[in-house]
Amino acid sequence: MSSPPVYSPRAIAMAAFALAIGGFGIGTGEFAIMGLLPNVAEHLHVSAPEVGHLISAYALGVVIGAPLIAVMAAHLSRSTLLFGLMIWFVIGNFASAFAPGYYSLMAFRFLTGMPHGAYFGVAALVAASMVPPHRRGQAIGRVMLGLTVAALIGNPLATGLGQWLGWRAAFAAVGTIGIITLIMLNKFVPHQEDQPVSSARQELGALRRGQVWFTLGIGAIGFGGLFAVFSYIAPTLTQVTGLGESWVPIALAVMGAGMIAGNIAGGWLADRALVKSIGGVLVWTMLVLAIFPWMAGNTWTMMLNIFLIGTGLALGPVLQIRLMDVAADAQTLAASLNHSAFNMANALGAWLGGVAITAGYGWTSTGWVGAMLALAGLLLFGLSLLHMRRMGTVSGAA
Repeated sequence: MSSPPVYSPRAIAMAAFALAIGGFGIGTGEFAIMGLLPNVAEHLHVSAPEVGHLISAYALGVVIGAPLIAVMAAHLSRSTLLFGLMIWFVIGNFASAFAPGYYSLMAFRFLTGMPHGAYFGVAALVAASMVPPHRRGQAIGRVMLGLTVAALIGNPLATGLGQWLGWRAAFAAVGTIGIITLIMLNKFVPHQEDQPVSSARQELGALRRGQVWFTLGIGAIGFGGLFAVFSYIAPTLTQVTGLGESWVPIALAVMGAGMIAGNIAGGWLADRALVKSIGGVLVWTMLVLAIFPWMAGNTWTMMLNIFLIGTGLALGPVLQIRLMDVAADAQTLAASLNHSAFNMANALGAWLGGVAITAGYGWTSTGWVGAMLALAGLLLFGLSLLHMRRMGTVSGAA
């Protein structure tokens, strides 16, 4: 049996950078429409809420595409699958840029979202395979960094470009980032043809493992708290904190910085105490969300709090590694489903936050909603520990 290849620090760094550029492009493509809702609505002669459905269409594509692609493409090598997913993403964005109308644009956004989860899942597996086991978390954190930098930098740039040259230019720019990613993937990511391939039946085996479902549930519920606040941060700033609309991009940048810090911390924690870190991050998230109503009334405490809420993204790399561990030989499906779970968290947090606001509890009630979601994730984590103990496992692979 041949020993696994050993990569130089430079090769590892460049591969991670190439994978992260892809993540940056995907994240920018996902977030860009949020800042261009009025522009798209005016140009396509539809209402802003109708344009909001384009966001939902993309998220639905992520949720459906991740497991579907992981199962159907299980026989492909990881490097081949990565390349194919990025080609899909490029075509989807250029198609969005040239969409003739609202319904065609919605269809293209759905199709563009489909490779999202599978790309990040496979990219995480490739990054982890290039480093020793005790450094997997940091390797995956570097790949995920592209997504968090997209929230901090990519989204404002795409929004500005779309406002200057039209919303179609924003999608064309994202497609161009995808082309750059293809060039970098080909140059810097190893063609891991010797990696063992899987099968649809083998990948579906992940769904028979209880710990896979527990981990996905923790992500889909416990992570929703961040989005409960994030989705309504603009009206909270103007209506509660008393700031002008010009502060909204600043607040989003502050939260984006918190996400970057959390992503880095999550990779570090995953390499040192994986299971304990899940519970620790959930407790931390619950606490910083619970104090949100008291912090929102002052500019500086508000900015500090939303930075701390952003650090809850530490849960991302931790759960990604956890899924890889409990999925056994069904790595691709489990790793891809992590991003389906996060998109479900996005939808759940935004919906429940909206329910609380509509019920008359005020804009800051999203903090309480978020804290309760984090608590629910923590309770689910406790059940997963009980399941591990009952099954007599340490890793929880059962």
